[in-house]
Amino acid sequence: MAEQTRRLVLGGATTGVVGRCRDFTRKALADWQWPGEAESVEDVLLLVSEVVTNACLHAGGPRELVLRHTPERLRVEVSDDSPEVPRRRPPGDRALPGGHGLIVLERLARGWGAVPAPDGRPGKTVWLEVPVRGGPRDVR
Repeated sequence: MAEQTRRLVLGGATTGVVGRCRDFTRKALADWQWPGEAESVEDVLLLVSEVVTNACLHAGGPRELVLRHTPERLRVEVSDDSPEVPRRRPPGDRALPGGHGLIVLERLARGWGAVPAPDGRPGKTVWLEVPVRGGPRDVR
């Protein structure tokens, strides 16, 4: 199977965008017959929620969500107009909301990062990868 790609153009919207991205991702995973238990799907949806929420809170809203599926992995990409790369906040009160999203990414994703937008455009793409459970590169 070759890579399968789904793209959702968001245009910097912030209202209702997290739910739209979760629904879009849930549908793609169902169409691709994402293997594993319901927990695996919920982990992916949580990761999508985190990166999209970060784009809403810190980058003026996401421009686009791209999902790339291969037999080995799912790659999630969220593009926005801010050049600021996500980084962990200093440790604070764990009982307070906020500041935990990157910890979630580090624990649930195989890897994540950010790359500048291509062609000199403003912004960046934050990406994360999740191995397909039972796939050739599943190291859980």
